[in-house]
Amino acid sequence: MTLHHAALETAEGDREALVAFFGLLGFAPVAPPPTLTLTNALWVERDGTQVHVLFADAAVVPPQGHVAVVCADYEAALRRLRGAGFAPDPREEHWGSPRCFVRAPGGHRVEVMAFPPGGALAGS
Repeated sequence: MTLHHAALETAEGDREALVAFFGLLGFAPVAPPPTLTLTNALWVERDGTQVHVLFADAAVVPPQGHVAVVCADYEAALRRLRGAGFAPDPREEHWGSPRCFVRAPGGHRVEVMAFPPGGALAGS
């Protein structure tokens, strides 16, 4: 089984900033299927995994909730984030993987890690 996507709520005004933020982590915008084109959302994808950003007037940002993104190029991802003005917050390594949290535009926490539990991803 594979997780296909996670969904986050944010304000419409965060659209372009979120495209740029997730672009730093290797995600690119993708079009939703034709049956969902009227949905007020933005979809980004990397290697078959998507983040759906849902626009809402009263967006909810859970204080501890987060999505986790594996970046095989972890150090390069941190350099890109810092270069764009984000402040990754390094955390204790678990299973030997460097990891950090960073706040995306709109306030959501995103965990960035070098590899998932069990080791490096196949094909990375």
